[in-house]
Amino acid sequence: MAYLLAIDQGTTSSRAMLFRGDLSVAARAQQEYPQHFPASGWVEHEPEDIWTSTIATCRAAMREGNVSARDIAAIGISNQRETVVVWERATGKAIHRAIVWQDRRTADVCARLQADGHEPLISARTGLIADPYFSGTKIAWILDHVSGARERAMRGELLFGTVDCYLLWRLTGGAVHATDATNASRTLLFNIHTGEWDDDLLDLLRVPRAMLPQVRDCAADFGVTLPELFGAPVAIRGVAGDQQAATVGQACFMPGMMKSTYGTGCFALLNTGETAVASKNKLLTTIAYQLNGKRTYALEGSIFVAGSAVQWLRDGLHLIETAHDSDDLAPQADETQSVYLIPAFVGLGAPYWNPRVRGALFGLTRNTGPAELAHAALESVCYQTRDLWEAMRADWPDLAITDVSLRVDGGMSVSDWTMQRLADILKATVDRPMIPETTALGAAYLAGLAAGVCPPPETFAAQWQLDRRFTPLMDDATRARKLRGWSQAVQGLLASDDAAFAPPPHAGEG
Repeated sequence: MAYLLAIDQGTTSSRAMLFRGDLSVAARAQQEYPQHFPASGWVEHEPEDIWTSTIATCRAAMREGNVSARDIAAIGISNQRETVVVWERATGKAIHRAIVWQDRRTADVCARLQADGHEPLISARTGLIADPYFSGTKIAWILDHVSGARERAMRGELLFGTVDCYLLWRLTGGAVHATDATNASRTLLFNIHTGEWDDDLLDLLRVPRAMLPQVRDCAADFGVTLPELFGAPVAIRGVAGDQQAATVGQACFMPGMMKSTYGTGCFALLNTGETAVASKNKLLTTIAYQLNGKRTYALEGSIFVAGSAVQWLRDGLHLIETAHDSDDLAPQADETQSVYLIPAFVGLGAPYWNPRVRGALFGLTRNTGPAELAHAALESVCYQTRDLWEAMRADWPDLAITDVSLRVDGGMSVSDWTMQRLADILKATVDRPMIPETTALGAAYLAGLAAGVCPPPETFAAQWQLDRRFTPLMDDATRARKLRGWSQAVQGLLASDDAAFAPPPHAGEG
């Protein structure tokens, strides 16, 4: 039997999943690794932690499944997007910690790009906006703040990569410096219409072309692993950013299909087919996947904090011991209290795109306790999804999105309470698949497709299986009241966006 090994390298943990040739799960392993917060709004990872946790989980999954390297037809990689690693070409050693997608240190640089009138060019070429979320300004920051880095980069001594690219380099012993079109599309440096790195954007953001990887299809030849890593060489045949991998794993291959992934953040993608829809409502235009040289596009709404709000309840406030405890607490909340958490711990993403504001709680009373805070944390994810939902409806007015089911996945999707509340707030059907780890599934499928193990997309889509469907139960009056309260809370937070409220640099943990 041919197996597929999926690497799902996430923001807070690395996961490996072993799939059989029919894409049923054979084994899984997961390992958390440290987060570093050197200043307010700054988030970093040690690249070596990313690497060692990835290898450890791959080996653990292989042991659990009693599978050797020779049994694995191919490896697929999905990864936290936009996170930046810069390393030495000669040694593979990173010259700085990885700057994570959540990091906001380049907010001032992005504000200057906007003030100088560069954002229309950026949006036209990349489908993105000038925001510190994306990779380009992070690369420039490393080159400007590590002694001698810019000169070394100009000489071709340094390489840049998103996490997939860094892992490929390490897995292949430096033989392959490549990425896929979905990860490239998140850098602020890639023209999503021509499928090439853009010289004008490279000049604008001061990123030397010599640092950049080759860009390939999502299902392609990405080399083979060093034999000593897993006992024998293994082909690497699939790569996609985590949200695009989840889109594939959810079989959202037809225009109008939509998925939302609930991990550290929340990311909703709407397949728009061969048309790169320019959003008028602050959504992103991105590459959903690229197969056989053909690009399929999507509208994307990005929320920076979803599951990490539950982590905050656990690790910051110590209100719960495990993430699942929030599911038990939330139903116990006093529904007469209107407590709203806006988890803007690293600013607000779509559709607001404000990197300066920080999180806030509204509606607290003396009776507010752990249950109400858990309720507000889980509900905040539903409200943020509703904001994205409405923006997508506005960008695709001919599409009756309310008649389309939202396919959900990720860690939070296993919470029945949260998914029911999501259906209630959206007033739409929410479908959860049998395999909630659709990011890993998508990576495995892409690898299997290139390796000749998996069927074509239309056959794969027909095999998608529903675990549970959530339908709206909330009455219209209650929904309207709750949405009104959320809107007022967000507007109140946005009104606080003033330099007087901004924390000073290096003010502690973000």
